[in-house]
Amino acid sequence: MIGIVDYGMGNLFSVSKALERLGADYFISADKDELLSADALILPGVGSFRDAMERLQVETIKEFAATGKPLLGICLGMQLLFEESEENGLTKGLGLLPGKVRRFPGTTPAGETYKVPHMGWNRLEFVQDSPLLNDLTEDYVYFVHSYFVDADNNDALLAKADYHEQVSAVVGRDNIFGMQFHPEKSSRLGMALLDNFLKLAAERDAVR
Repeated sequence: MIGIVDYGMGNLFSVSKALERLGADYFISADKDELLSADALILPGVGSFRDAMERLQVETIKEFAATGKPLLGICLGMQLLFEESEENGLTKGLGLLPGKVRRFPGTTPAGETYKVPHMGWNRLEFVQDSPLLNDLTEDYVYFVHSYFVDADNNDALLAKADYHEQVSAVVGRDNIFGMQFHPEKSSRLGMALLDNFLKLAAERDAVR
């Protein structure tokens, strides 16, 4: 059973429809006890980092993470997993993964300007092995974001993309995972990544 965290800032409809297409049982909730009972949690997010941290049940998410059950952050939800963000002034995140969230500067070192937000299809480059990437091949996924995780030389970096900066596209360490793009809007590869996350949850539940 997959829990989708409802804190008023997530793309709940598109995520839930993707889970339905994959045949997964899920629920959407803001209730602590319900969320902690899930076999895995998905933390979606759209909007401001600071607003999200103010609305989020921080201790509930940290308590779930400590159980060892899989947790997946999507888009803003991925950024919330990290230590801090410079969006709207420095704001502390969940601190479940090391790294800082920075804004695309919009200007290259050579002085050329580029569009922010980063919006569109970019190719993933796999960096290291992970159960989340099992049996997958590098392909394009769909991004919409103005901020990115600066996780250079970070052992949590699983896949990256390039948009004038190195974009941490897929991250993961232990039971904590994140995807900066929208997997539910990213065609074959996005759905395959979500399916691998569901397999992680099923495997862990079978072992218990």
